[in-house]
Amino acid sequence: MKKIKASIIGASGYTGVELIRLLSTHPQVELAHLVSETYQQQELVQVFPHLAHLMHQFVSLNLTQLAQESDIVFLALPHTKAAAIAAELMQYGCKVVDLSADLRLNDSKTYEQWYQHPAADSALLTQAVYGLAEIGYREQIAGANLIANPGCYPTATLLALAPLLKNKLLNLSTAPIIIDAKSGVSGAGRSLSLATHFCETSNNFTAYQVGGIHRHTPEIEQELSKLAGGKLMIQFTPHLIPIPRGLMVTAYCPLNARQDLKQISQLYTEYYQDSYFVSLNNQERTGVKPVIGTNFCQISLHLDVRTNYLVVVSVIDNLLKGASGQAVQNMNLMYQLPETTGLTALAIYP
Repeated sequence: MKKIKASIIGASGYTGVELIRLLSTHPQVELAHLVSETYQQQELVQVFPHLAHLMHQFVSLNLTQLAQESDIVFLALPHTKAAAIAAELMQYGCKVVDLSADLRLNDSKTYEQWYQHPAADSALLTQAVYGLAEIGYREQIAGANLIANPGCYPTATLLALAPLLKNKLLNLSTAPIIIDAKSGVSGAGRSLSLATHFCETSNNFTAYQVGGIHRHTPEIEQELSKLAGGKLMIQFTPHLIPIPRGLMVTAYCPLNARQDLKQISQLYTEYYQDSYFVSLNNQERTGVKPVIGTNFCQISLHLDVRTNYLVVVSVIDNLLKGASGQAVQNMNLMYQLPETTGLTALAIYP
């Protein structure tokens, strides 16, 4: 098979450099253009010494040349910056995986309300497929030319809850599902920010955008509502924890009847039986360490018989299954490659 020529726009951010790392060892990919306006014309090794063996240089964006020399382009750009570039690349016939939020929300007004920016053209939104294969999008991704790569919090949350909603086990009439989420500092990106300064994050633990105002809220609700077959709302609170990477979602789910934990576990096993990257970990203690550096999601289930709540804990690496790893997984599907190609690395431990 002829190698896939892949380019990255926004290649010097955390998700961009993880894409470089993954794609450089992918057996079916050849890196083409690595675009960074910040580090243009600098050698890759000058910016990222851990990639010293890669003889590449960051370049400025020449969209025409990039499109002509690429089969697929990954957009690792800030929200509001990606949609216009995606539209141009599509006109050139490139496949596109957009890691921003610009194409994730189906409703233009919802996007404009939450992002305070004009939404992408409706024709572009119609073409975009939500890139979470494990919740029912696998076949659509395989036939798509444009992927809206999910956010990190939505990925962990949706994987935690999809089997419950598809099997209609939740009581959604009395109280919302509570999503308590925690992410490492890399989730905030590589740009300088007081909130992610070492002295602000070290030995600290911060709740932020509390009260249902985090931008991932409508994305989570949109996809959960599809799974539930009706409009669904959540109570979502994210937290920043003083680790470089790793993300944990703890979901508190009211059950609609008394359930047996073994039966619920069996439902999860059946739902994810064809999903290599999702597994159940029913250990008493659940942490992010087992998934760091991988494209895996581990889920643990805990039944509170007093309240009849199921507590679901879902852990991922926010930069991999929550971003770049998932983007490569989607590329594999788009090119009819085995879904796991280039993504079978196990966690780094300790």
